[in-house]
Amino acid sequence: MRSVLLFSVIRLALWLVLWWVLSAVGIGLILAGLLAALIAMLLSILFLRRPREAAARSWQDADERRRERRGAVVDEDAEEEDALLDAATVADPEDRRGPASLPGQAGQDEEQAGQDPEDDEVEAETLAAEQPEGERR
Repeated sequence: MRSVLLFSVIRLALWLVLWWVLSAVGIGLILAGLLAALIAMLLSILFLRRPREAAARSWQDADERRRERRGAVVDEDAEEEDALLDAATVADPEDRRGPASLPGQAGQDEEQAGQDPEDDEVEAETLAAEQPEGERR
C-alpha cells in the first residue's frame, strides 16, 4: 500500500504546483484547477511509470488475496438457467434442434446441415424462371 500512497502524493503535489503556477499567471482559480488536473494527468502518464506500475501491482496483489479469501464465485442466475435448460432437454428428448433452435441463432440450421443458404435463393430463382409468365406472381 505504500506504493499507492506514494503515487497519490506525487500526483497531488504535481497538481498543486501546476494549479499554483497557472493561477499565478492569472488564468482564474477554476480554470487553473481544471487545466492543472489535465496537465498533471498527462505528465503522470508520461513520467511516473514506475510508481504507477508499483501501485497497480499492489492493488492487483490485494485483489488476488481478497479473491482467495472469498473463494469461488457462484452465479445463481446462471445455475438456475442451466437447470431450466437441462429440464427442457429431459422433458422432450425427441427435440433434436438443440441450442441452434434458440432465438438469435437463425441461419445456423442450414449451415449445420451442410446446406448453403444461397442455394435456396438460386433454387427459387430457377423455379421462377421455369414458370410461364401468366402464372408468375
